Amino acid sequence: MKTIRFSRLFIPTAILSVLLIVAGLISYAIRGFNLGVDFQAGLIQEVQFAPTALSLTYAGRGNASVSMNRNGLDIVISGSGVEGVTHSFPFAAHRTIGALGDALTQVDDLGVNIAATAGASTQWLIQSAQRSPVLGAEPYVFHYLPDTLPEIPIEDVRAALSPLGTVSVQVLGADSERRFMIRMEDSEIEGGKGVPAEKIISALEERFGEGGVAVTRSDYVGSRFSKQLSDQAGILMAATLLLILIYASIRFKPQFAIGAVLAIAHDALIIVAFVTWTRMEFNTTTIAAILTILGYSINDTIVIFDRIRENRRIYPDELFVLTLDRSLTETLSRTIITTVTTMLAVLSLFIFTTGSMKDFALALLVGMISGVYSTIFVASGFVNFWDVQAKKRAHKA
Repeated sequence: MKTIRFSRLFIPTAILSVLLIVAGLISYAIRGFNLGVDFQAGLIQEVQFAPTALSLTYAGRGNASVSMNRNGLDIVISGSGVEGVTHSFPFAAHRTIGALGDALTQVDDLGVNIAATAGASTQWLIQSAQRSPVLGAEPYVFHYLPDTLPEIPIEDVRAALSPLGTVSVQVLGADSERRFMIRMEDSEIEGGKGVPAEKIISALEERFGEGGVAVTRSDYVGSRFSKQLSDQAGILMAATLLLILIYASIRFKPQFAIGAVLAIAHDALIIVAFVTWTRMEFNTTTIAAILTILGYSINDTIVIFDRIRENRRIYPDELFVLTLDRSLTETLSRTIITTVTTMLAVLSLFIFTTGSMKDFALALLVGMISGVYSTIFVASGFVNFWDVQAKKRAHKA
């Protein structure tokens, strides 16, 4: 087998890596991360664009509350002077919204107004979390999502919310589900206090139609929690590098351990640079992608280091740089095959998914390419640099 002289490229690739990392750090210093909903303090709302199916009101004695699960809908009437009773309406017995509405009218003092097609399936019903489930004079609205509704582009949602200020929008689930996560930072909330949940819904209904937005989740994340999450992400990255350094130091010589840590730190910085250049959202999914790449990269590095150690035993009198080139050449086919087969699986994720999963797959693709590059040229290049410097010190001594 002809040995490929990878060592001739150690210096040029080192210069290239430094330039890429410096450019990424400059981009981060100037523009920073495009922080996702996980690392910003403020309001989080999950909405689903679905028209109104039916609305309920209650004008009787006591309190009436409504709850729904995948099996059916329950009306619970309780309170002072009222005997507690639960009216259950299983979807198996009421398969259409029309049939469910007729059954609901049998409850005393319960007003029912059906807005959907009577033949629509009750399996399409969605309960909004925007209001308290206690029924009263104000209509409590249920939504439904038939499978004939068109998809809503995320660009249209962002355009509808643009008058409110800086708002982050993220797709949830499949496009056909018409679900989105909306995030408004603390700085965009009036006085840093009042949460404008109603303003968000009003802006969306003005663009997509009144009664066509269901709130499936509404939370407020404080600045302390978001800062804690950011700190934990940094600690997690530092702990990963430290543990890999300890592991590689035990299994190999110190120069190999330092080379391995430099390689995975290089991969993390390359992904960070890529995220800042492309303005991809930096969220917990991005952290997961970086940690996945670190594990993938260190595995490849350990395999090559094992081969270097074996070849040093077989060819003890050979120049170290020649042993390095021999080991890289012998493991090259394994590296290419493993990387390509993994990339095929990740590529299918990138093609057939959307939202944060698509970004996750894209970060993995970039990270795997960087991982192969860093294993060959960064980790091995540093080990070779260490050996050259050690020989120079020995010669001077």
